[in-house]
Amino acid sequence: MPRAETPKDHLMSGPEAMGSAIAISFQPTGGRAAIAGDFVLTADEVNPLLTALRRHGIAVTAVHNPMLDDAPRLFFVHVWANDDAGTLARGLRAALDRVRTARS
Repeated sequence: MPRAETPKDHLMSGPEAMGSAIAISFQPTGGRAAIAGDFVLTADEVNPLLTALRRHGIAVTAVHNPMLDDAPRLFFVHVWANDDAGTLARGLRAALDRVRTARS
């Protein structure tokens, strides 16, 4: 899912294929599902997203920023969980509601 704004680093656009979009994967695990995902966030989105994820039992495995001159300043949040697929979907929806993504 792409962000609402186009991230740039050193004034160059960062295409979604280069990691500037949110990516979430679901994998069935015998009646449950495992998820792994990467959220791309601005600073004001980090704490609300972390709160939503934790309230829904989704583990945050990393928060970092590997760039030097990005605009807006972006933070990458990596997540993982293994639970009921519906429970995970509701948790991810709650988290995505706190992020400015491009809407179709």
